Amino acid sequence: MDSVRSELPRTGAHIPIALKILIAGGFGAGKTTLVSALSEVRPLQTEEMLTDAGIGTDDLSGVEAKSTTTVAMDFGRITINEDLLVYLFGAPGQDRFWFLWDELAFGALGAVVLADTRRLADCFPSIGYFEQRGIPFVVGVNCFDGARRFGLETVREALDLDPDVPMLLCDARERQSGKQVLIALVEHVARQHGEPVPV
Repeated sequence: MDSVRSELPRTGAHIPIALKILIAGGFGAGKTTLVSALSEVRPLQTEEMLTDAGIGTDDLSGVEAKSTTTVAMDFGRITINEDLLVYLFGAPGQDRFWFLWDELAFGALGAVVLADTRRLADCFPSIGYFEQRGIPFVVGVNCFDGARRFGLETVREALDLDPDVPMLLCDARERQSGKQVLIALVEHVARQHGEPVPV
C-alpha cells in the first residue's frame, strides 16, 4: 500500500487537462499525415504494408500510390500550455477495423472528418458515426495535389451536411492548416455548449 501511495501525485501537484480529438475519414484521406503534421512528439503509428492479401478488400481506386494502411490507430500530442494538452487519435479508415471506433471515440471532445474529393463517399460512414452518437465534428476537405477542386458548398451538398457543421479546406501535410481545422472544431464545440468562442 505504501508503494502505491508513493506513486500517487502529491497534494497540490499540477495535472493538466487533457482533451481527446478523433481524426477520421475514409481510406487514404490523410489521417496519418494530419496527425504526423500536428504532433509535437514522434507520433505512434500502426502502419502496415498493403499486400496481395488486401486485393478485393482494399479499394485503391484514386489512391493507387498508397502502399501502407493504418491497422489500429495513430496517436499524437499537442501541448497548448502547461494547463492543457490535446491528444490526437487517428482512426483506421477501412470497414474491417470499425470494431475499434467505439473505444477510440470514448471521451472524445469531438472529431475531424477528412474528406477526399477523389473518393468523397468514403467519408459517409465517419459522418454517420458521429451524427448517430451526437459527437461534434468538423469536415476538413483535404486538398490533394492533382485532385479536382470543388467549392465548399458543393461538397457540403454532396455530403448532405447540416448547415451548422463547419467545413474548411485544408492540407493535411501542413501544420498550420491542420491547426485551423482543430481551432474550427474547438469553436464548434464551444458554440454547441453555449460557451464563449475563444479568440
